[in-house]
This record gives sequence, C-alpha cells and structure tokens, in this order.
Amino acid sequence: MKQRMVLVRGARQLLTLRGPAGPRRGAALRDLGIINDGAVLISGGLIQEVGTSRRVENLSAARDAEEIDATGKVVLPGFVDSHTHLVFAAPRLLDYEMRLGGSSYPAIAEAGGGILSSVRALRESSGPRLRAEALRVLRAALANGTTTLEVKSGYGLDEANEIKSLRVVSGLRAEGWDLVPTYLGAHVVPPEFAGRPADFINWTISTAMPTVARRELALFADIYCDRGAFTTDHARAYLAAAREHLFHLKLHAEQFEHTGAAALAVELNATSADHLEAATEDDARLLAGSGTMATLLPGSVFHLGLTRYAPARMLIDHGAAIALATDFNPGTSPTISMPLILSLACAQMRMTPAEAISAATINGAHAVRAARRAGSIEFGKEANLVIFDAADYREIPYYFGVNLVQLVLRRGKVVYHAAQVQGSE
Repeated sequence: MKQRMVLVRGARQLLTLRGPAGPRRGAALRDLGIINDGAVLISGGLIQEVGTSRRVENLSAARDAEEIDATGKVVLPGFVDSHTHLVFAAPRLLDYEMRLGGSSYPAIAEAGGGILSSVRALRESSGPRLRAEALRVLRAALANGTTTLEVKSGYGLDEANEIKSLRVVSGLRAEGWDLVPTYLGAHVVPPEFAGRPADFINWTISTAMPTVARRELALFADIYCDRGAFTTDHARAYLAAAREHLFHLKLHAEQFEHTGAAALAVELNATSADHLEAATEDDARLLAGSGTMATLLPGSVFHLGLTRYAPARMLIDHGAAIALATDFNPGTSPTISMPLILSLACAQMRMTPAEAISAATINGAHAVRAARRAGSIEFGKEANLVIFDAADYREIPYYFGVNLVQLVLRRGKVVYHAAQVQGSE
C-alpha cells in the first residue's frame, strides 16, 4: 500500500532542532537548526526529508504529495510538555479566590481547599467524567502547539483511584494521543494516613506501586519532596522501590524550600528534577555534571503570585540541561499554553527565545525519554509540526498570552487548524 505523502513547504523559518543525540546544554540551547525557506516531506506519518523548499519539492517522492503552504510562516517541532497533572475532576476555585484575598495555604486547606480537595473530587468522579475533562484540555493543548505530554496521577492516592487515573491516560493513548504516563503515588499524605507519612510510603511501596507496575500503567514514578509533603528519606525509599519495578524516576524538587531533593535526583540518576525554584549553585553544578534534566515550571510561580522563579540563567551557565513545562494542574498552574510558558521563561527567568524553544521541544522530549521520536524535525521521527502565523520565531514569546498557532500536524495529519475570523463589512 502506497504511503500517504505530505509536503510542508515555503517556511520562512523552519526550526529543525537538529543536533547531537543528547539534550542541549549551554550555547547549544541557542542552536535551533534554522533553515530559511524550509520544507519537510512526510511519508506515512514520519519525516522523510528536511531541507530547503527548492531541494525538497523537486524530489521525485514529493511530486504527488499533498501540499501544505507555510509561506512566510515559522515551522517548528510540536512542543513537548514534560510535566502535567492532566487528570483531575475540577478546578480549585476556592483556593484561587482565597489566595487572592491573602489567605495562607493552611487557612485554605482548613476551609476545604488544597490538594486534598482535588483528592476528594477525583475519588468521587467516574472514569468517563475524568476522561471527558482530560480530553477537553488535550484539545486546548493541541491548539497551543503541544503534541506530546507527560501526565501524572497523584490525585487518587489509594490503589483504586490511582489506577482509575492511569487507566484514563492509557485509554487516551490508545486513541492516539501521545501521552507519557507517570505514577505520582506520593503526592501528599492522604486523609487515611494523616500524620503518618512513613506509613503511607510503606503502604504505597508494598501495595499500590506493584499493581501499577504489573499492569504496565506508567513509565515513570514521581514523588513530591517539599514541606508539607515528603522528606528526602521518604523519597529515597519510594524511588528505590520504583527502580526495582523498572520505573524511570522523577522528583518534584526544591520548589518552596531547599530539601536536598535535587542532589538526590542526581544521586539516583533520575530522568528529571522538576521545579527547582529554591535550587542553589551547588545544585546547578551537580545537575550540570549529571544526566538529570532540570525541568522548570514558571507557570506555578506566576499563578501563585510569587517572585522567586527557578534560577534558569545560573543553571544554564553551569551547563545543566534545561526543559520547560506547564505544570498544568487545578491548583497552582491552570495553563496548558506552552507559548505562555515561553513568555514567562524569557521575561521572568531571562532565557533567550531560542533557549526557551529548545527547552520546550527537544529537551522536553529528553525529559520524558521520547527524544527518539519527538522534539525535533529529523529523518525518521514522527511528523509533529506546528505552523505559527509569525515571520520570526522570537514573536512566539514576544506576544505573551497570544496564540499564534495556525496549524498543527500530528504524525503528518492535520489535527488543528485555527478558525478563520470573519471581519464585519
């Protein structure tokens, strides 16, 4: 059977992100592999040829291809959002309103808010309801140029509800969504283990984690290591058990307080340490000398009205491998817009537009172990492309809060096209 051929041609700037096999560090973050007047030939959903429009469109294989005209536009790989809490039941509007009024987190929790309110809501929700909510968000992610997402559990916190959450993810993957599942079995201490975090970790290790592993519902295991959650001793035990079950490792690290979680991530060769707002120069040196990605989440800092963003410049200058993600969740970062995250990274963390794009594409793919198929426009990779209605890639973070996405291709198929707005006459 003849493979379906698609030719994307005429891109004013084609950002290929081609480069070395590993994640980008230092000056390499600014190398976007730009081809002016670029083209991509797609065969069977995979990238077949990349080059100038003149060369690619004259290939014999391109003669009968379906054409997509990207003249004057910017084309880049689909964003890889490497940290999301996609599966939840409802937004935490009480938290939001109370926080705006100056309430503390303990006061919000006492009033019925906080993470445990999300736990209660998810436990009361059916799988189909959770799927419907997740699907709505996934469609919004596509409209903002994201084609691959990591998705955590963590709002069930008992065996049945963690499995319910991960089955929602599994079902969406079966429908064709490119999702990377993570078992966040240790998000916070659930009500039934109140005041007994060590007992909860032991229960998770002995009961829920083996079930998730046996059913192959997650690729990663994650733990929230910070005040009000779990210590590095808890994290060491949890992650050691996760490794025995062949999970790859992630940590929520150094968000509100410096706990030593970033150093633990390096010690355990975790795939990523995420947040890092309280990271130190010693952490930067450790991360730079390791294979652990530093995943930065400026959306939560912005939404919480805080001022301490992750020290991106320090991390980059020391040679750490940086990724950017939304941290989409119902309490602290209710955004699925990667372009907005780029704007925050540039304006608040002083990353350059090129560094931010590398961190949100190829390095994001490394942060979820998906770089062999996603994150750059290279031969043999999945044809996940985004066409922006822009003449220069720097416009993407420059126009903050503005969605310039015109067209999104997932495995060579158009999955989003911006609506045409009709002006009045």
